[in-house]
Amino acid sequence: MATSLEELSQRVSAAFADRAKLKDADTVAAVRETLARLDTGELRVAEKGPEGWRVNAWVKEAILLFFAVSEMKVMEVGPFEFYDKVPLKKGLEAAGVRVVPPGTVRYGAFVEKGAVVMPGYVNIGARVGAGTMVDTWATVGSCAQVGRNVHLSGGVGLGGVLEPPTASPVIIEDGAFLGSRSIVVEGVVVEEEAVLGANVVLTASTQIIDVTGPQEVIHKGRVPARSVVIPGMREKQFPAGKYMVPCALIIGQRKASTDQKTSLNAALRDFAVAV
Repeated sequence: MATSLEELSQRVSAAFADRAKLKDADTVAAVRETLARLDTGELRVAEKGPEGWRVNAWVKEAILLFFAVSEMKVMEVGPFEFYDKVPLKKGLEAAGVRVVPPGTVRYGAFVEKGAVVMPGYVNIGARVGAGTMVDTWATVGSCAQVGRNVHLSGGVGLGGVLEPPTASPVIIEDGAFLGSRSIVVEGVVVEEEAVLGANVVLTASTQIIDVTGPQEVIHKGRVPARSVVIPGMREKQFPAGKYMVPCALIIGQRKASTDQKTSLNAALRDFAVAV
C-alpha cells in the first residue's frame, strides 16, 4: 500500500485523469488510504499558509474517486436505515466529539476534539475545529473548512464543492460567529472572529460593502477579520428597469460587547454535558 504523500498524490491524480487505472488494486488502495488519512485529520482539503489558503486538489480528486470505487450499501443505525456509498464516521467517543441524534458526520470528514454537532450535518472532506458548535440543522458542505471556536447557529448553510478539484471551498476561520439561517457558498472566506448577522447570504459575487467610513469599500469573496455584517440591499439597473438586489453591509468591528452577545457557544457548553 502507498505510504508517502507524494506516491499517494501521484496515484490519485493519474487515476483521476484515467479512470481505467481504478482497475489496479494499488490505485484503489491509494484512494482508500487518502480517505482514511482525511478522516483522521492527517490530510485536509485546504490549508492556510503564509500566502493564504491553498487547495490540495488531489485530495478532492481522491474523494471523487472514492465514490467511484465504493458500492451502495444498506447501513442500519438503531431504528434508522441509510442507503449510500459513504459510511458514517466512527470512533466519536474516542475522538472526544459530541454528536446529538440525529446529527450526522460522514466518513472522510474530520472533527476535532471538543466540537459539538447538534442535529446538523458534516459532509465528506469537511473539517471542523475544536470548540466549534454546529447548531441544529446547520450544514457543513463537502470540503468546507471550519476553524476553532466557531459558532454556526441554527440553520446555517455552508456550501460544498468537489468539482472542479481546484475550486476553493468555503472557509470559516477561527472564532467566527454565523447567525441563524446565514448562508456562505462558492468558496467565500469568512476571516477570523467575523460576525455574520441572521440571514446574511454570501456568494462569490455578493458585494460585501464596508459602510463604516466616509466612502464605501467593496469586498467580494472575503469578509475581513472581526467585521460585523448584516444583510443589505442596493439598487441595480437592468434592461427592464431598476431593482433592488441583495448585498451585505459591514457596519462595524467586533467589540467586547459583541463578544458577549455571541457567547451562546459557551452558554450551551455549560448547560450541556461536558465534552
